[in-house]
Amino acid sequence: MLLELKVSNFAIIENLHIVFKDGLNILSGETGAGKSVLLKSLSLLMGGKGSSDTIRTGASQATIEGSFDISKRHDILANLKDMGIDADEDVLIVRRVLSNGDKSKVYLNGSLSTLNSLRDIVAPLVELAGHSAPLIEMTGQHENRNLMSKAYHLDLLDQYAGTWDKRLLFTEKYNRYHAIFEEIKKLESDAKQKAQRLDFLIYQRDEIANLDLSPGEDLELETEVKKLKNANRIGSFVDQAEAALYTDDDSAISRLKMVLKKGLEISGVDPQIGAKLELLEQAQALIDESVYELRNYANKIDADPQRLEEVEGRLSDLRKLQKKYGTSVNDILKALMEMEIEISNLQNSDVKIESLRKEAAVLLKELETLGQDLHKRRLKGADLLADSVNAELSDLNMKGVTFHVHIEKMADISSTGLSDVEFLSQTSSKDVKRPLAKFASGGELSRILLSLKRVVGSSNQPRTYLFDEVDTGVSGETAEKVGRKLKTIAKGQQVICVTHLPQVAAFGDTHFFIQKSPQKDSVAMMVSELKQKDRVQEIARLISGEKISKTSLAHAEQLLVEAK
Repeated sequence: MLLELKVSNFAIIENLHIVFKDGLNILSGETGAGKSVLLKSLSLLMGGKGSSDTIRTGASQATIEGSFDISKRHDILANLKDMGIDADEDVLIVRRVLSNGDKSKVYLNGSLSTLNSLRDIVAPLVELAGHSAPLIEMTGQHENRNLMSKAYHLDLLDQYAGTWDKRLLFTEKYNRYHAIFEEIKKLESDAKQKAQRLDFLIYQRDEIANLDLSPGEDLELETEVKKLKNANRIGSFVDQAEAALYTDDDSAISRLKMVLKKGLEISGVDPQIGAKLELLEQAQALIDESVYELRNYANKIDADPQRLEEVEGRLSDLRKLQKKYGTSVNDILKALMEMEIEISNLQNSDVKIESLRKEAAVLLKELETLGQDLHKRRLKGADLLADSVNAELSDLNMKGVTFHVHIEKMADISSTGLSDVEFLSQTSSKDVKRPLAKFASGGELSRILLSLKRVVGSSNQPRTYLFDEVDTGVSGETAEKVGRKLKTIAKGQQVICVTHLPQVAAFGDTHFFIQKSPQKDSVAMMVSELKQKDRVQEIARLISGEKISKTSLAHAEQLLVEAK
């Protein structure tokens, strides 16, 4: 949803700030007040091309900034994350800067971006399964590319015919089918290269396997080398420790025994002394055990030069492998496992290819069956969709215009099935059916989109619908119907509608008035949100023109009451 629009120094706009609301937002004003300029600024937020010619006279640059609530658009949040753009507050701020003599700049949440990225985020061409739908869907004299897209036509038909889930399944199988052939192509790419790779991997594998490594062995070898190199130092330390603690005449154990002997004599005088000596008795036992353990350990250390040479040699071999395959034995063993898997895949590639071909054959049959079923359901849905849209168009006073959904079965399977879908129209029974792209004015296209949205229903991805010229050529009862239909679409969505009709304006949840404001040396455009009293005045102006009468004011109040 579009929350705010800020425009400065763009065409006749000097400074403009509009806060849009949920529901139906109405834009009205006198002819030539600048509505087309406002719509052009919105098209720039959608990735439209900018020009320095549109910079306000006397200014060096123009800025257009839009703020969007994307809290319910998880697809766009994911796309922004993939682009490395922060959107922690679930808000997207798009900023376009047009400068004299320089290329225009695009910013997404403050990050410098590209025009293509802006288009991908805000207004992708079509709504496809798993892809972003537009944040703004704009139809009228300025923008109608979604309604022109055949892929978008298929989207709407699948949404209406209830074939969306089947289409998602079809696309999933189709993608797997093509991925299989990419895998086969890779396996078959170059037999000579495969043989060379296999020889190289086997050499590497044997180089590692011949050393028969065990996890953590590098640390054990390093420890053993240190121990063997310092065997004499270790033995000397144990001798000194044994003498100081046990064998010398003045050793710790001799002194301890003397203390215990005298303590035992004193305990006859004071029994509590005996209790206090228990820890010393434990210390004697611990010293005895510690000296025994040290001597036993020292006796096992063999300062054998041959063993040292063997350990250093193995450690040297290990270091060579570490330079090639990883910094530790665990890394080397992991590389060995990966080599064995790749060797197995290469040695069994022919078996793998055959297995993939069988899987592809099964998938192709499933795709053909599912594609046929999808096509039949779409054919049935197409007739119902056309009838329903034509009923809506008739209600909107589109006399003589007939809407058609043309479907042809394609010779080749596509990612969406076997159906080529295109919306067509006729201006009379004698006229030929033409694609919408070759058909109508902005107002007629707006009413066709209005009818489609009424029939198909709202998308499950909230967005802003902008209708321009939807009321062209209608009046009276038909205008009221247009207003009611817009009001219906605006439930749970956001609709921005430029209108000249009081019957349409009366249905707005929010009403903005556009006018020109004379400046000292120029003219600027102003937009203001109308309160209830001002709304009555504006709707009365739309009814009777500049000369507002009591009758037009009463009629305006009546329209507002009836719209509620």
